[in-house]
Amino acid sequence: MRPLPRLHAITHDAILQDADLGIRAAAIAAVGPAAALHVRGRSSSAALLSKCAARFISLATPAEAAVIVNARPDLARAVGAQGVQLGSGDLSVADARQVLGRGWIGRSVHGVDEARDAIAEGADYLLLGSIFETATHPGQPGLGLGVLAEVAALGTPVVAIGGVTPGRSKEIRDAGAWGVAAIRALWDAPDAYAAAMEMLAPWSAPQ
Repeated sequence: MRPLPRLHAITHDAILQDADLGIRAAAIAAVGPAAALHVRGRSSSAALLSKCAARFISLATPAEAAVIVNARPDLARAVGAQGVQLGSGDLSVADARQVLGRGWIGRSVHGVDEARDAIAEGADYLLLGSIFETATHPGQPGLGLGVLAEVAALGTPVVAIGGVTPGRSKEIRDAGAWGVAAIRALWDAPDAYAAAMEMLAPWSAPQ
């Protein structure tokens, strides 16, 4: 299996309905193997998720970017996605593996104890957040870089999410994160490709 992408662009229900979704997805996918497009829509129908996942696959494949489907290993396998992202209420890693077969299986976690449990369960990577306070969860304090460093020290790749911006990528990398994930900072950016490259810059620079 190829290396896990460093940059994860995660959708939500409204993004999946955007008229310019394909244009923005293509721009992010143009980054290449360092990028992954996540198909996530908690209220979206299976038909829409499947349609968007197939569209992302067609856009990502030429650039060798990856596509990851949230919560639905069956859809991920059906469209040929490279992985599935599981939340706390989704299937176990073992059950998802039975459905998905080959591919990455990530688990969303919100602290050190959850991270340890996900690693014991066999998750290939962890999506940890929210690292910083974010408009998606107003009033909820971020975990902070200290928790990120503690989880990263457990040894399984950690992708940081929550309040992530290009300007914060370096401190996130320095805390030990494998990579970063974002929603608005990528999908709402005036230039999605430039925003993606800026977020990835610290992992391309000498450490």
